[in-house]
Amino acid sequence: MNSPWRADFDIPAEVTYLNAAFMTPIPRRTAAVGEAGVRVKLAPWELTRAAFYTDVERARAQAASVINAAAEDIAIVAATSYGIATAARNIVAPAGTAIVGIAGEHPSQTYVWMEQAEKTGATYEQITREAGQSWADAIIARIGDESRAPVSVLALTQVHWSDGSVVDLVKVADAAHARDIALTIDATQSAGVMDLDVKRIRPDFVAFATYKWLLGPYALAFLYAAPRRQDGEPLEQHAFSRMGADGYVNHYARDRDFMPGARRYDMGERANFATIPMAIESIAYLHEIGLERVRGHIESVTDALAARASSLGVEVLDKSLRSPHLLGLKGGGDFSDGAVKAMAEAGIVVSARDGTVRVGPHIYTESTDVDRYGVALETYLSRSKRRV
Repeated sequence: MNSPWRADFDIPAEVTYLNAAFMTPIPRRTAAVGEAGVRVKLAPWELTRAAFYTDVERARAQAASVINAAAEDIAIVAATSYGIATAARNIVAPAGTAIVGIAGEHPSQTYVWMEQAEKTGATYEQITREAGQSWADAIIARIGDESRAPVSVLALTQVHWSDGSVVDLVKVADAAHARDIALTIDATQSAGVMDLDVKRIRPDFVAFATYKWLLGPYALAFLYAAPRRQDGEPLEQHAFSRMGADGYVNHYARDRDFMPGARRYDMGERANFATIPMAIESIAYLHEIGLERVRGHIESVTDALAARASSLGVEVLDKSLRSPHLLGLKGGGDFSDGAVKAMAEAGIVVSARDGTVRVGPHIYTESTDVDRYGVALETYLSRSKRRV
């Protein structure tokens, strides 16, 4: 379980970083690209019109490669919330129908749908699941429940952001498409690690940020828009996504026709000279390793972390219900706060969300990190005389 990629990151030997669900460190090579991008502003007289388009189009292609999409299906956006807000502007739940998510969903996939439901007369629901039940089975049961408002929109994630429980999107998508239910996905906690094939799932929109599992910069995300959704209304109005804009020099035309594909949904100032090259570099780095190899390494580490916790009596989800990369640890009382603090004192970085300790390894995590985590967790439980 040693990591041949550890040296690619500037992680001190005394730090065990298991907080990828919060934010990952960037590879050294990505940092170098970002620093070069910052220096672009030292000499703006060297910028050409192409500088605002070339890397943007490369970034589109890289993002598309992560989810088996076409480059033209990708928009450059500021955050997952921006992407989901774009989806909500173009998918409207009729009065009397339900927008459905899962319990404890991330705010980026929650607030905008709550607001829409209030305006349209629809309802927004967060469903729960029974012990041992998969999210997919719970969602499909809700879709088929004819005693309640019919579902018009599913606002889902592939991996629950707090405990790592997984949603089988292929299974859910089949049920949704059978009833013409719109499907929007926040893939921030899965893109780059889990298989997410938009050709198989056929979602309406998928949004994912780069700063977590894609090892990229903060304040940058991508939005997939299905071809059937590429004639919608963007959140912003600007020139860069209009036909002919890439040739503007002295005269700005007022042609309102958009460039093809999902480009109409691009944010303003999308051509950030630091973050766009960083995202390109990080995704290229992951592809050089191989996404299957990345997934395999992280899964082996996660399984080891889960086994250590389970052997100490800490509650973890069964492997069939959890993701291969984000592990949730649960206990009674103030377990989550106490465990996070105790691990921090031992040089181990994790986080807590909604009473669950999130443990998120990545390709830089190795056996010494697993051992250190196991010792710290056992020490904390022994010291606090807890029964978890």
